[in-house]
This record gives sequence, C-alpha cells and structure tokens, in this order.
Amino acid sequence: MRLIIPNIVLKRIFVFLLFLLNGNLFCFGQTPSTADLLNMVDKGFNEGARQYALFQKRLAPDRFPRSYNANSDSLLVSNSGWWCSGFYPGTLLYLYEQTKNSQLLTEAERILKLLSKEQYNKDTHDLGFMMYCSFGNANRIQASEEYKQILINSAKSLSSRFDSVVGCIRSWNSKQPNDYLVIIDNMMNLELLFWATKATGDSSYYKIAVTHANTTIKNHFRPDYSSYHVVNYDAGTGAIHQKKTAQGYADESAWARGQAWGLYGFTAMYRETRNKKYLDQATHIADFILKHPNLPKDKIPYWDFNAPDIPNTFRDASAAAIIASALLELEKYVSKVNSQKYLSVAEQILQNLSTQAYTAAMGTNGGFILKHSVGSLPGNSEVDMPLTYADYYYIEALGRLKKILTN
Repeated sequence: MRLIIPNIVLKRIFVFLLFLLNGNLFCFGQTPSTADLLNMVDKGFNEGARQYALFQKRLAPDRFPRSYNANSDSLLVSNSGWWCSGFYPGTLLYLYEQTKNSQLLTEAERILKLLSKEQYNKDTHDLGFMMYCSFGNANRIQASEEYKQILINSAKSLSSRFDSVVGCIRSWNSKQPNDYLVIIDNMMNLELLFWATKATGDSSYYKIAVTHANTTIKNHFRPDYSSYHVVNYDAGTGAIHQKKTAQGYADESAWARGQAWGLYGFTAMYRETRNKKYLDQATHIADFILKHPNLPKDKIPYWDFNAPDIPNTFRDASAAAIIASALLELEKYVSKVNSQKYLSVAEQILQNLSTQAYTAAMGTNGGFILKHSVGSLPGNSEVDMPLTYADYYYIEALGRLKKILTN
C-alpha cells in the first residue's frame, strides 16, 4: 500500500528540519498540529462573528467603526469618506463567508449602500481600501452588475489621480501647488485597477498600476529594501523634492506598517503580472522584515523598527496581520525553503495574535477583534488601540491559512 503524505505535513517536517539544521532548540511538542491550527482558525472566525455583532448594536445608522477608546467605553466612528470605511463591510463579508451567519451578510449589505457613493470620490487615493476590500469581496461572493459597475466607477475615480509625468497616483492633496505626495500605502490600491482591466478589457487601468509600482520601486526604497513612507515629487517635472516618514519615528526609520504595505502590495503585483521583478521586490522586503534585529521573537513588530525606546514601546498588531496575510500568499510563489519559512512565520504571527495578549475577550473592545495597534504615534492618533484594518487583514490571513491547511 502506498503511503500518501499531505503537502501541509511535508511542509511541517521540512520546517522542523530547518530548525535542527540552524541549531535552534526545537521539539515536536512546540509545533502545532494541523488540527490545532484549524481549531485556532475556526475559533477566530466564530469569535470574530460574535464580536462584530456588537457593532450592530452600537453603531449609529450612518456611521462606520474606526477604533475604540476603552477608558471612556466609546466607539470612534467615521463617515463613508474615511479611508478605512471599506474594512468593516469587508470583514463582515469574510466572516460571513466562513460562518454562513446571515446576519453578517445583512449588515454588510446595509453598510455597503452607505458606502456606494464613494465610487465617485476623486479626492482620495484610498478607493482600493474603501471599495475593493468591500465591494470587491461582495462581488466575489455574490456577483452582481450593480457591484461590478460600482467597482468600475471606483477604478475610474482612482485613475483620475494618476499623472504620467510623475508616474504615480497622487496620494495626499497638498496646499503647495508643486507638491505631489505619494505614500507607500498606495501600493494597496492597485488591485482595484487590475480587476478593472479584467472586467472591462480596458488596459489603461493595468498600465497605470504597473507604472505606479515601477516608480515606487525606483524611488521609495532604500538599499536595504526598507521603505520611506512619503515621497514628495515635483508636480510639474516629476523630480523628487523630499523623502520622509510621516507616521514613523523619523525620515530614515522603517515604519512597521509601511513595510507591511510594501510586502503585501508587491506580492499582489506579482500575482497580477507574473513579472519576476515584483516577486524579487516582495522577497527582499520580506527578508528585511524577518531578519531585522528588532523584530521580536513573537514576530509582532514594534510600531517602528527603529523606535528609540525598543523594547519599551508599542507593538502594532495591524502590521503583524498584514505581514501574515502577505506571507501566506507569497509562500505560493517562492522556493521550497522560502515557502516553509514564510508559512512558519505567518503561522507564528497568527498564533500570537490569537492569544489573550492580542485578541479581545468576547463582549469587550467595543466589538473589535484585535487589540494593540498603532495608527499614527507622531500624530497621537489611535495609539495602542483597535483598528478596523487590523481586524480585516487578520481575518483574511486566517482564511488564507485555512485554505492552505485544507488543501
């Protein structure tokens, strides 16, 4: 009789051997079984669904959750134009997909109606976050002509912010007419454009996404593959005025979530184009993150890799969740050695995020799933608080891990 060993088991054996060869202390009891990981994943989905039911009791009808202040037991909310507005319906849809809880779908459909007007918003570069994380998932789960047209209009609005001289989509607007500000976060909005080309046959969206990514590779990254947060171009010539890090510790520091956006964004670029330079960029960014001496053993990064008060500073669960989700896609495209490494780190991140240290007790945290994220420490905004995008990428990562474990 032939013994058939599942791929996921082979991966775990390979990871074990790597640890032995590297001289690390490692025993079988420290490695979670596939069943243990699946239990963790399903618990995350079920508890997440229960938490998100709380939002329906606390949210004003025209508001979107943004964060939560535990000291005052107050939910921080936004309107539909806030850049995070798409994450709440997106998480509801991910949770519905996994639990089949119809109340989640009903709430998602309700809030999507409030969000739909943003398809015409040309004053933000964040339409990928706002519309693709929401309507993109809605259309994937239950395709409709209405959702399709909303996404196409959103891609048109996003494309209106592209300038061929600079070679980028403008991120932040500026009062200075010569400023053309582009942030690394903008890599996350390009998936919407790739979708639009596939949906319409119009290659202009694809070309904008590729041009933006190429300009970002050229100008946003340092020799060690860490990224600046902001590059300020000259709006008339495309020359670079300044490179800085608005939400990180300093201009030359590595803001953790910025590194996560780059990792995720260039992984998606490779998926959509199969151009190896994007895969190389993603693996270089992954190496920077995973080999950084200031990355904690539990792989939940500090808010900035160069924060001066490490280890006595804040962790960023949102950065960890984005990194985990990105690694769980990147592992499909790389060598076996790197695949095992990325899978192992992603599992470790999700295990640690799923503990009481980062996952809120049921009925607490205002309805959010994860604790301890950092929005902008320099801006004193959402510091050591829950954030909608931390939840979104955490649930997305759990879904990606489940797919790997069950294949």
